[in-house]
Amino acid sequence: MDGSTAVSALSALAHQGRLEVFRLLVRAGKDGMASGEIARATGHVPQTLSGNLNILGHAGLVSSRREGRSIIYTADYGCMTDLLGFLMEDCCAGKPEICAPLAEVVAKAACCQPGAVQ
Repeated sequence: MDGSTAVSALSALAHQGRLEVFRLLVRAGKDGMASGEIARATGHVPQTLSGNLNILGHAGLVSSRREGRSIIYTADYGCMTDLLGFLMEDCCAGKPEICAPLAEVVAKAACCQPGAVQ
């Protein structure tokens, strides 16, 4: 990921409503959620939600697909991984203890536990 792409992704996430939607989609997994489900879960009005999903989509953080009459939105885990990798690229200055707390956070993530169902 280059710097301008990272800035675009971080800018998209630098809004409480969009961050809430993105985190919800991350939790939803690869099956994603229909826009109506997202609106009910977040309490966002459809027009606001549509704008937020559009911004997240342009930043590469969310993708969509049509299933019948519904549009299903999913978090783009590749983009999320690239963004985290970009942020951590030059981490630690040769001192792994600096990043140890981050490794603990990743290890505690529910999907990262041994035997987790994906």
